[in-house]
Amino acid sequence: MAAEPAEKRLKTGLPLCAAHRSSAGSRARHNLQAAVEEALCGVSSLLWDGAYRLQALVRQQGGEEPVTESSVFERDDVALPRVASFFHQEALKQQQEAEAMLGYLAERGGNYCGKDVQKPGCEAVCAVIPALELLLLQLREEADVLVELSQLARNHGDPHTASVVKSHFLTPRVDRLKLLGDLLTNARRLGCTSDQTGGFGEYILNELQEELTG
Repeated sequence: MAAEPAEKRLKTGLPLCAAHRSSAGSRARHNLQAAVEEALCGVSSLLWDGAYRLQALVRQQGGEEPVTESSVFERDDVALPRVASFFHQEALKQQQEAEAMLGYLAERGGNYCGKDVQKPGCEAVCAVIPALELLLLQLREEADVLVELSQLARNHGDPHTASVVKSHFLTPRVDRLKLLGDLLTNARRLGCTSDQTGGFGEYILNELQEELTG
């Protein structure tokens, strides 16, 4: 049986896996084009990066103390339990989505290469506004990538992948982006700070912001 011809790489913003191990020769593969498989692998890694970043955010602890399950919003001098719970839930959603994308790739018979885990890069985040900004930026970047992934799948004759990406990953993320935009706007309006000083604005946001219970 002739090997599947190599596909020409197109210019793309997708986080493709340069060393991807294609499953082209696997009998378990279910009509999965190589370009789509590689893109699913790369986007899976992107979602895992986001999950690790949010997990690091909600497990921060100052100084040289060991990492615990406490959040930067659960310190004795901050105590924003609903804000902390919101970020814990966002970290959990991100992990579940990363696992779901890996599950879909496996279901289609594709390979996941994985990669070295990079340092999350959120060590300087120590207040509500920068935490919301970090999450908003992350979700926007992921949404852009998911739009491109859906289009790539459609262009390669894989409407099923295009539909799954849109319904299971992109649409929920768009809803989360709106919620985050509203939270960030209100945090700024209430006078929340971008550093550890905190104040009444953080207290009001924690106590009264309905979106934190979503």
